[in-house]
Amino acid sequence: MKKPFTTSVTLLPVLAALAGCIPSPEDLETTPVQVQTPQGVVTCQLYRLDRVTWDRAIDYPATKMSVTQADNYCRQEGQRRLKR
Repeated sequence: MKKPFTTSVTLLPVLAALAGCIPSPEDLETTPVQVQTPQGVVTCQLYRLDRVTWDRAIDYPATKMSVTQADNYCRQEGQRRLKR
């Protein structure tokens, strides 16, 4: 029977190598897009074209809307592009 320490030492490099294969959001960025809203223009950073989970606002009229509202406009734009 292997000792727990030996198993951990063997498993750690394998897990580290696998973690390096997982893309970060920056690896999946598209060219930012601008969305016209009733409160003004929101600049969105969209990521994967098949998901909208990471889509977010990178510029918005801060005096007229919250970060959450701006992010929601970006997710809506991602959804619109997804349905095309």
